[in-house]
Amino acid sequence: MRNLAARYDLQPSGTTVGRALDALNFSLADVRDGLGPYLAIYLLTERQWDEASIGSVMSIAAIAGIIAQTPAGALIDRSRAKRGLMIAAAIAVTAACLLLPQLDRFELVAATQALAAAAGSVFAPAIAAVTLGIVGPKTFAARTGRNEAFNHAGNAVAAAIAGGTAYWFGPVVVFWLLAAMALASIAATLSIPPAAIDHQVARGLDDIVEGHRTAHDRPSGFRVLLTSKPLLIFAVSTVIFHFANAAMLPLVGQKLALVNRNLGTSLMSVCIIAAQVVMVPVAMLVGRKANVWGRKPIFAIALAVLAIRGALYPLSDNPYWLVSVQLLDGIGAGIFGALFPLVVADLTDGTGHFNVSQGAIATATSLGGALSMVVAGFIVVHAGYSAAFLLLAAVACAGLIGYCTLMPETLRAAAATSRTSALASENG
Repeated sequence: MRNLAARYDLQPSGTTVGRALDALNFSLADVRDGLGPYLAIYLLTERQWDEASIGSVMSIAAIAGIIAQTPAGALIDRSRAKRGLMIAAAIAVTAACLLLPQLDRFELVAATQALAAAAGSVFAPAIAAVTLGIVGPKTFAARTGRNEAFNHAGNAVAAAIAGGTAYWFGPVVVFWLLAAMALASIAATLSIPPAAIDHQVARGLDDIVEGHRTAHDRPSGFRVLLTSKPLLIFAVSTVIFHFANAAMLPLVGQKLALVNRNLGTSLMSVCIIAAQVVMVPVAMLVGRKANVWGRKPIFAIALAVLAIRGALYPLSDNPYWLVSVQLLDGIGAGIFGALFPLVVADLTDGTGHFNVSQGAIATATSLGGALSMVVAGFIVVHAGYSAAFLLLAAVACAGLIGYCTLMPETLRAAAATSRTSALASENG
């Protein structure tokens, strides 16, 4: 078995494993969300479906993804074939999307997209688990920040390629782009040596030393998760974040389309790409500073920026203003993506339920995001866009106050340091 102290050393970005993780996060960026917003464009422009049918398909897919998240996390906790699960999920997502142009019936289209959404729920917890199993808890923050940076870079590049090539080849080009990135993600996954992953550490179990041999704690009962007050507070905070955040970009897109119908789609693409570009340095910064500044102040910044963003949108309908304000999404979402697995890892350390906890909280946040769209739409109809943005800003502000008041700091720097010293002493 590998030396325990080495398990807590960061795999340098230049090593084979480090480069494989970089490539995996970059290539999976487009695969993990399937067709995403391009599904609606394809069904509307190529199939001439009505908006109600399109909305129903996307809702069915979203529900399938929500239902699958917690079981996916539990499966990853128990499985020692995490690479195989990611490869199978990539194949399932790609096959479901490539089948779409051959299908006409509503139920078949809905079934393929539900399959893609359910399979896609594997990627986020699997990548976090594999990363934790490779680098260990001590350097998990830095590596997670790098993972998120490559993920956002992949999203930006994929969106730029899709936007540019779709002009010449139509929306169907997105299908082939997805397939190409899926093949790249499979190659990247296979380049990670199976022996590099400690599957016990990957599920949130600590190493312990029994005499002169290495062992692991056993998984605790699930009750420990339900009785963890900080974990429940963080779960509520993430639900509030997604409730306040999820509806903002769609509302901005609607406002841009109302201002200039001809440029609405193009400006929406600019919003997405620009925000993803901002997320890259933000994720890297979070990865480097999360063990220095602590988790709590960084997530508080994400909530504060979200509240400010919602308050700024109503100040003008100018497209340049709306796009500029949308850049703030890169800060909030960049922080959330890099910090979420770190806080969950902190709060589930030693339980053996790291990945199922990620899945359970992700399920709750997805429900919060879905509810956000419903509430925001209702507010827009009855009181206008400005009222909807201000409501979302107020929710983010309330979440910020509650988080700062109730949430403890979860950084375990001292514990990690003492554990490393003890391990070095035992091996010395």
